[in-house]
Amino acid sequence: MTEITDTRFTPGTFTPAPERATRSRMIAAQGRMETILFLRHGEQQLLSIIIPLAMLVIAARIPLLGEDRGVTEIFPMMLAIATTSSGFTGQAIALAFDRRYGALKRTGASGVPAATIIAGKVIAVTVMAALQAVLLGGTALLLGWRVSPAGLLLGVVVLLVGVAAFTALGLLMGGTLPAELVLALANLIWVILVGTVGWVLYSQGLDDAGWYTLIPSVALASGLTLAFDGSVPWRELVVLTGWAVVASAAAVKWFRFSS
Repeated sequence: MTEITDTRFTPGTFTPAPERATRSRMIAAQGRMETILFLRHGEQQLLSIIIPLAMLVIAARIPLLGEDRGVTEIFPMMLAIATTSSGFTGQAIALAFDRRYGALKRTGASGVPAATIIAGKVIAVTVMAALQAVLLGGTALLLGWRVSPAGLLLGVVVLLVGVAAFTALGLLMGGTLPAELVLALANLIWVILVGTVGWVLYSQGLDDAGWYTLIPSVALASGLTLAFDGSVPWRELVVLTGWAVVASAAAVKWFRFSS
């Protein structure tokens, strides 16, 4: 009878020794890749930075929203518009076309878990939101906007919750609908959300938006307005958290890697 021997080698016998990367390293790599792709996309920058920045300067200099609407009231709205653009519209369109062209399916087939892919996209939106906040905030400061340290901290919290809500909505739309439909719907919804925020600011102000707060873009703009004033916007935070939870649950259930 032939004797069976143990053919396993001790660790370190052969180098290099490839192995599966840790979850944190995969998320970091995916986040870096998604961020670079996001920043290289010209249409994304137009919607996410250039248009909100131009609207902030024009609205602060020209009384388009009324003589009594200064940069203190206009800046939170522009920050909300920028977050809507990057978190919802840009993310939904990019994800839908990744699905259409098979890029997302190939990434998943390479061994990258779905949760890691989604986490990478969330990181990309968070980086873009930080860039938007720095650029728009710096411009607003030059235009005369002022905020206390407490108000700034509250504003950051509200902005992060808003980023979560709009990213979840973008993942839901981009991960479930055909690319052509997403392209049309995402831009149409962006116009509606932006127009609604502008109307609320013009007609009654964002510090007391009433039932309009149920609309996520209004909730974010109103929450930022109150936060920068030093008040905790509990109602707006609840609304944004609700949108984030519902959209995330729906995205997890119906998300598809291919069209």
